[in-house]
Amino acid sequence: MVMGPTCGLVLADLGAEVIKVEPVEGDRTRHLLGAGAGFFPLFNRNKKSVALDLRHPRGLEAALRLAGSADVVVQNFKPGSLAKLGLDYATLRQSNPGLVYVNHTGFLPGPYEHRSALDEVVQMMGGLAYMTGRSGDPLRAGASVNDIMGGMFGAIGALAALMQRNQTGQGQEIDSALFENNVFLVAQHMMQFAVTGQPAAPMPERIHSWGVYDIFTSGDGEQVFLAAVSDPQWVRLCTVFGFDDLLHDEGLRSNNDRVRARERMIPQLRERFGRLDAATLADRFEAEGLPFARIEKPEDLLHDPHLLASGGLQPMKLPDGERAGEEALVALLPLRMGGERLGVRADAPRFAAHTMEVLQSVGYTVSEVESMADSGAVATAQ
Repeated sequence: MVMGPTCGLVLADLGAEVIKVEPVEGDRTRHLLGAGAGFFPLFNRNKKSVALDLRHPRGLEAALRLAGSADVVVQNFKPGSLAKLGLDYATLRQSNPGLVYVNHTGFLPGPYEHRSALDEVVQMMGGLAYMTGRSGDPLRAGASVNDIMGGMFGAIGALAALMQRNQTGQGQEIDSALFENNVFLVAQHMMQFAVTGQPAAPMPERIHSWGVYDIFTSGDGEQVFLAAVSDPQWVRLCTVFGFDDLLHDEGLRSNNDRVRARERMIPQLRERFGRLDAATLADRFEAEGLPFARIEKPEDLLHDPHLLASGGLQPMKLPDGERAGEEALVALLPLRMGGERLGVRADAPRFAAHTMEVLQSVGYTVSEVESMADSGAVATAQ
């Protein structure tokens, strides 16, 4: 629902023609509720929608034609599912030797590879939920971090394979997996244990690497993250706020001194920062180049002045649901190329909007596609 579509999104935003193959009843993420309500419009912009029934011989034949014409095939099924249909890499490469084939799975080959995986599953077994929550209270991260990053790594692998194909003429199979992605995310904590011999504590109870690196409550009740992660930053903080006593405290001279003194220093800072409103704290930190952040909600970002001014949000028409056809702002990939953001070339597609167009591009006639639709092998836009 997220991992494979993210890979396709990255490639689509970078300029590729990406064809999303949906079942004839439609991708179920089009109609999810709650936390899944944004999946389809977010991860499927700049793509074309083709609806095929892979269980129908004529639908399967259409899929084989599409794969035969493709530079890259991206799939997110359980291991072995597409081999039964002849849509696996070993079969497709026989007629398309330059094909790059990207598998998105729960686990790379090994003892776990046939387990069912979700972002929550690998966060729990991979240490991320432990690190995010409090002791005895594991908590999944607030976004689909493994699904999204797993799709990104799939795209990175595809791009590297295409570059290699330019030299060899041969494609290859790429595997990207949720569990191994999660392990990469917590690798810093694994290495921390290797270096220090001490287990990493959950983030709410972590041993800080920096003296000032915390959330404080302002005098007007707003929460603000404030930090000083170097000795020069500490000097600027004390100077701009007039904390001369802290600046000349020998026990707070270096960052490591401040880490060791957090139990006495942080309560003092909480009390002093608590006398000022959030705007004053933010203004002074920004003026001094000190790290800070007001605590925002996701919906607040739709009005973020930096995102709006820098083109990080662009309008896109919603394809489904009660708001179908209405515009919403969507976040773009977090990079520029040639000084430009990679924007929305095409709205997230309506169901089966491109079945006729795409199948004609691989040799079907209009009457053939209509006949296939009548037989249930494909679906076309209504």
